[in-house]
Amino acid sequence: MLVGSALAVEGLSHDFGGLRALDGVSFDVAEGERLVILGPNGAGKTTLFNVVTGLLAPASGRITLLGRDVTRLATHRRARLGLGRTFQVTTLFPRLTVLESVLLAVQGAGSVRFTLHRPLTRFPRLYARAERLLAEWSLAERRDVTTRELSYGEQRQLELLLALAQGPRVLLLDEPTAGLSPAETAGVTEMIRRFPRDVTILLIEHDMDVALALAERLIVLHHGRVVAAGPRDEIKGDPRVAEIYLGVGEP
Repeated sequence: MLVGSALAVEGLSHDFGGLRALDGVSFDVAEGERLVILGPNGAGKTTLFNVVTGLLAPASGRITLLGRDVTRLATHRRARLGLGRTFQVTTLFPRLTVLESVLLAVQGAGSVRFTLHRPLTRFPRLYARAERLLAEWSLAERRDVTTRELSYGEQRQLELLLALAQGPRVLLLDEPTAGLSPAETAGVTEMIRRFPRDVTILLIEHDMDVALALAERLIVLHHGRVVAAGPRDEIKGDPRVAEIYLGVGEP
């Protein structure tokens, strides 16, 4: 593991029955880095996220988060250590307003998260923080709109804001632009670009343009293995990556 590493995985493997979905994956993410994981469908990208966050147990390997071995730690304990995540499919509460959703996220990150017998109106600091977040990320005008009334692009932006509101130190984003129009993709990409530098970002992306716009370094997965890793320009010109994306490489 590198000095100053926010997240490190070493020899990570996972099997689904007789299928090896991850095969000895290793990499480090430096504190504050923006690392993008590329790969075609079935490459093992989401499986990797599920193992790192504790939703799946590895067959072998080790996961280190902010200097602590979390390989066998429960998902909620990893979250309390500063690991956040979004999913490919939106997971919002459709009947809550935008403000109510942000309030829940802010409450979950604070010391009052277990204070369920008192109304949130008794905690003005939570409201103040929620309002600040909505203003900072240009969602203040939508504060009283229910999440089911938001456009899909706005729902994606809200999900990112909810993840950020919980104060993660390492944030995993699973294809945040999937299903978005070009205009919505541009908005979400710009939002991620503006995330504070004290948040380390590991992002799964299938759109090469988005990946190159956000990444400082890229890793390419294929059949559960790391086949290329390096800076943007190096990966962009790697013939193995071209073969994978053009469909003329390893079947």
